[in-house]
Amino acid sequence: MPARRIVVDGREWQVYPSGFLTQYVGDEFGLIFVAGTGDDRDVRVTRYSPVGTRAREQSLAELENAQLLALFRTSQPGARSPEAGYRT
Repeated sequence: MPARRIVVDGREWQVYPSGFLTQYVGDEFGLIFVAGTGDDRDVRVTRYSPVGTRAREQSLAELENAQLLALFRTSQPGARSPEAGYRT
């Protein structure tokens, strides 16, 4: 899947569509923000409703950097998120 990169407070984050589908398929997509590697890796997740294109990868590509930053600011740590691999 294609990735985007943004810098938030001096730290580079890679952004991916999550691939996790909810009951709102086509109306709501998940994004995963990843920074660092190994033990220093941070994962954050959020969901958004695209405007225009309804394909996950294309809608991510169409987001402006300011929109991506706003989504990051509303993201939550991925420790308890199914998008980030959490299982009960």
